Amino acid sequence: MSVFTLDAAAREEVLAGELAALTERHRRACPPYRRILDAIGARPPYERVADLPWLPVRLFKTHELRSVPAEAVFRVLTSSGTTGQRPSRVYLDREAAAAQPRMLAATLRAVLGERRLPMLIVDGRSVVRGPALSARGAGVLGMMNFGRDHTFVLDEQGEVDKAAVEAFLARHGGEPFLVFGFTFMVWLHLLGLGADLSRGVLIHSGGWKRLAEQAVDNDAFRRRLAAECGLTRVHNFYGMVEQIGTVFLEGPDGDGLYCPDFADVVIRDPGTWREVPPGEPGLIEVVSTLPTSYPGHALLTEDLGVVHGVDDGHWPGKRFTVLGRLPRAEARGCSDTFGQGG
Repeated sequence: MSVFTLDAAAREEVLAGELAALTERHRRACPPYRRILDAIGARPPYERVADLPWLPVRLFKTHELRSVPAEAVFRVLTSSGTTGQRPSRVYLDREAAAAQPRMLAATLRAVLGERRLPMLIVDGRSVVRGPALSARGAGVLGMMNFGRDHTFVLDEQGEVDKAAVEAFLARHGGEPFLVFGFTFMVWLHLLGLGADLSRGVLIHSGGWKRLAEQAVDNDAFRRRLAAECGLTRVHNFYGMVEQIGTVFLEGPDGDGLYCPDFADVVIRDPGTWREVPPGEPGLIEVVSTLPTSYPGHALLTEDLGVVHGVDDGHWPGKRFTVLGRLPRAEARGCSDTFGQGG
């Protein structure tokens, strides 16, 4: 069943009620969250998704925010965190831990189909080894659940293993297969292979900063892949550990990111916090009904974005792009807004 079915009006009607109920559930179950809501005077009714109180995503680095008893915590997820920063901590009970991969699979099924495809991984096997898994390693390991006959493009020395790629394509090059890698790894290592990847479906994410420094945008990225590899089924995605299981997926035409039915985005003016209209850039707020064990259902990110259109693309709902990170000083200011709530 597709999770890209709701137009903007239907999505608003469904999500406003579900997210309002989640807000009150977390208010009751999470004392730090309750103190934050009390401090900012957040009270129902919330008529629209944009009316819901949101948390700066950075709070998950500084506060223990969970809505289940400590003994019910099944898994604690941590973000990568940059040097000198505490990582985010996300608390999942068994129910939330089970929902996350199920809904991620439902989202990716829109472009991968029902069965697990042979998988080419644009990375080295070492990235998923060892007790301390990096965010990149965790991303690779998570995506490996959606593939089979996993083949790594890089060898143990981090060099392209052409023999392994050629053997994979000899086995699977005539049928659909999955290619996964972080964006900058795809740019560095997939181009120049001289391989025919025309039956592949590429899922990629992250690493745009390095490419932007080389003046490579999404259009240029897609053009080069098509020209050099024959790879035309390309889907970027946007997501974060603080809303694990929710990803915003690029449409087939590369015209923007789309929201699954259980999620949405609100673009806010960083000066007034009001929602801005399509075409106007601002801070991205992500909402999702998946976070039931912690109050991560309405999060203000530190990313800038813009909605390009509504109900006018390949899938219904908002169509948006991520423009980049908010400058660090401004991002700190977002968290300071809620500093008294701890």
